[in-house]
Amino acid sequence: MGQPQKSFTDEQQILALCNVLQQLREEDDVDVLISTTISYIQDQFDYNLIWVALYNRLKHTLLGKGGITPNKDTNFLYKQVILNPGDILEQVVIEQGPLGVVDLRNEPRAATWQEFAKKINIQGTIFWPIRHKNRFLGLLLLGSERWGYLLPGNAKTRLSIVLDTLGAVLYQKEIDLKQQQTKHPDEALLKLLENIRTLNNLDQRLKGVVEETHAFVAPSRTNIYWFDRQGRYFWCRMSNHLVNIGRSSADDKPAVGMTVQELSELYYALSVNQIVWIGDARSSLKSHFTAKLLRRLGVRSLLAAPIIWKNDLLGFLAVEGNEPRIWAEADKNFVQSAAGLISLVAPIESMETTIQQIQDDTHLTSQIAQAIYYQEEFDEIIRSCASQVLARLTATRFLLLQSDPDQNNYQVIYQSHPHNRRPLTFPFYDLTAVDSSLLRYAQGAIDIEKLDEDLRFFNWRDSLVENGVRSLLICNCKQGHAPTVLLLITHESYHTWSTLEKELLWVVSQQIGVIVQQWQLRHENERQQKVLQSVQECLRILEHSDPGQTTATDANALELTFLEKIQSVIGCPLVFMLSWRAGETNAEIIVNPIIDNKFTIVTNARINIQSETLIQWAISRNSYLSFTFNDLTPETRIWLNGSGIGQILIIALRTASYEPTAVVVIADYWERQWSQRSLDATQTLLTQFAWSRRQQQLTQLLESRSLELQQLNWYKHSRLEEIQRTTTQLLGQIHDLGIPSNDLTRTRYQLLLRQLDQTNASMTGLLKLEKWNLHKSAETMNISSLLKRSLEGVEILFKHHKLWVGVHGLGKSGAEPEPIQNSSFLQSIKASSSPSSMAISGDIVKFELILHELLVFACHRSQEGGRIDIWCRRLDEKLLELSITDNGIIDSQLLAELDRSKSKDVLALSFLDKPPGLHLLICQNLMQQLGGELHIYQLPDSRVVSRLLLPLATKKYDT
Repeated sequence: MGQPQKSFTDEQQILALCNVLQQLREEDDVDVLISTTISYIQDQFDYNLIWVALYNRLKHTLLGKGGITPNKDTNFLYKQVILNPGDILEQVVIEQGPLGVVDLRNEPRAATWQEFAKKINIQGTIFWPIRHKNRFLGLLLLGSERWGYLLPGNAKTRLSIVLDTLGAVLYQKEIDLKQQQTKHPDEALLKLLENIRTLNNLDQRLKGVVEETHAFVAPSRTNIYWFDRQGRYFWCRMSNHLVNIGRSSADDKPAVGMTVQELSELYYALSVNQIVWIGDARSSLKSHFTAKLLRRLGVRSLLAAPIIWKNDLLGFLAVEGNEPRIWAEADKNFVQSAAGLISLVAPIESMETTIQQIQDDTHLTSQIAQAIYYQEEFDEIIRSCASQVLARLTATRFLLLQSDPDQNNYQVIYQSHPHNRRPLTFPFYDLTAVDSSLLRYAQGAIDIEKLDEDLRFFNWRDSLVENGVRSLLICNCKQGHAPTVLLLITHESYHTWSTLEKELLWVVSQQIGVIVQQWQLRHENERQQKVLQSVQECLRILEHSDPGQTTATDANALELTFLEKIQSVIGCPLVFMLSWRAGETNAEIIVNPIIDNKFTIVTNARINIQSETLIQWAISRNSYLSFTFNDLTPETRIWLNGSGIGQILIIALRTASYEPTAVVVIADYWERQWSQRSLDATQTLLTQFAWSRRQQQLTQLLESRSLELQQLNWYKHSRLEEIQRTTTQLLGQIHDLGIPSNDLTRTRYQLLLRQLDQTNASMTGLLKLEKWNLHKSAETMNISSLLKRSLEGVEILFKHHKLWVGVHGLGKSGAEPEPIQNSSFLQSIKASSSPSSMAISGDIVKFELILHELLVFACHRSQEGGRIDIWCRRLDEKLLELSITDNGIIDSQLLAELDRSKSKDVLALSFLDKPPGLHLLICQNLMQQLGGELHIYQLPDSRVVSRLLLPLATKKYDT
């Protein structure tokens, strides 16, 4: 229901409204304006409770300015009411519209007024905003002891007019007050500039700035803190209370020295040219650090502006308050401008020092440029540069890093460090993509003041910190390119680098980049020369490899030599080969001695070709295959188990469409990255090696078969000659006997037939056992018997050439041998020596044929009437030496070709292609197979020696 109003005529209402509006427009005092409004409402409206409050925007509160109450208790009307979320009062402030309550006593949303309403029995209530241009200025509360809150239309209109007029006047008063309270920093700054111009030195100018700032802002104290770059701390250089620094008064005493660690967030904000302010419950810094900073400075409010010259923080100007304060924009602008004035005058103090530093820096960079021009040695240039840069920047270490794509890390190509410090030996792992991009697009040196708290270059941080590095400067020596060459300057304490220092290092790094590029080109040329030399050596090895000279002891000599060259080309600790022959089921491991014990393998492992994954992976690809140790199967890890093995490369030795018979395995550490240059060179060499190896195996096979057939042909021909001679003798004796007529003749006849049967049996064994290969038998014979049988075969030649023959060493020496002419041959042997107890063991038939061949060759080359001596002596428990010497003529070329140390060209004409050289070569090879040796050479007195080494029987042979 509507509230009852006092009875006034319309004329009286209009007249009262005009009077109050005139009073409101003409009054300047706010309290009078509010009292006038209250008196008008009290006269014109019948309300028991009237309250007017003004709004404090900063504190979000309502301050009571007076009114009327039924019990005349006006103290409650002047209280400050805090606006809480959900309250009716805050709702009116936000919505800026009237709000009514039918019974204030039962309204929980008006907790501040609810108890008071119960006390004075107020029910119907209207909350009316005082506003102007959408700006909330205050609030009118009208309360009645009656229930309800509606106003009649006429009363509502008059009340709106009065409150709108009051709002407009209050708004204008607020504007006028702000204009009166607004400071004019431009006038103060002009005055400050005039004062600074007349002062002589920096300290006087700093004092003038402090005094003018303190006068304009009016804080508790004003200080200028200066930054010590070496010690990384701020010290109070100037203060308006400078005389009180040594006193015990904590309220006015400025903080004399503060480290960067104590002012961490303040320092970083000032470094990026940001003004820092801390006021009443507001701050430009994080809340947890704000309280810490205020405790350290001993203040409750702070306004600080950086003093910066050429991006270097010189210090900061601080105005400090002992009470919470909201800093006006004029205060902020003035302090920031005053700090800027200090930035302009501060460098003048150190101008001479700065000029000298610039001259020294120019001299340093010119020295490096001259060194590049005159092409001095790389180490000498870097050593001189490092010493000067470390001295100039007062740093600890100078490091030059170069990216190694093969190892996937950075290699230290030069470092300088104090004598009492060890060099850095830890691996500089490859950078992350973020760090690499940061360096690539950097336009200058990157500084890290606190390495242990910085996330940049995280891959290196722990290792650097462990070695005492706390701050560093890093430059990409090739601007705009991938960071392949880096320059690092480190310090053992937290350090701040000036812009001039960073610019100097950047210029030096770019010049060093040119030096390193020249050095890299030269080094790359050397590496190319090394690869070319290795290729040439490998081809030379293949060129001089002679399959005919390969023995059982050096069967893998070519593979081992070639693997060693491959290892030097690709530069890794382990290269080995899995080799097999066609038709074999297991592969052999061929490897040179391993120096690095982290790359050991089980060389005697049994490797099945079909089940070994390394072999199957390699032969299934036409090119190389790279993988890691983790990709190996458990079966392969049994024998390939070196702790350092990380990266593995396998290549099958292929020759056109032929099946491969070998796989080369290359292993290195986990960090290794195979460069394309090394891979191409290795694959080219291995392809050439595969063809050469196949050609060598093919040549060895053909030569071996040719040698076997030559031996077989010679042996069969010689046996057939022997059989033919024996058969001819027997048939002659049978013809001489005629038809047996008595028992003696019959017995002799039967003996000859038995000998024919034995000759036939030996021919049968020759045809059956040695059809395509030589058969080795094991027999024992006295050396005297062997000589007797062999000499009988050449008795006709001795007689024909009228040769003297002497046998020595079978027993006691007899008289000088007689020429074999009219006496029988056996009688001449008996006359020259006595029978021996020495016996030989082996294939006696072949030994006899070889001895016969040597005697025949000696007879043919000897002149008529010459002499042949046969010498026998025991060398040791296993060998018997039998030497045949003569004065015959022999071609020196034949002796040279028989020498096994000389290589043989199978395509060139040779004395060994036809008898007697061919027969002698067969005898020489056959003796090696039978466990003996044959050497033919010429003595200084021109005598020719045919030296046989025959295996002795293990048991004594009785003649």
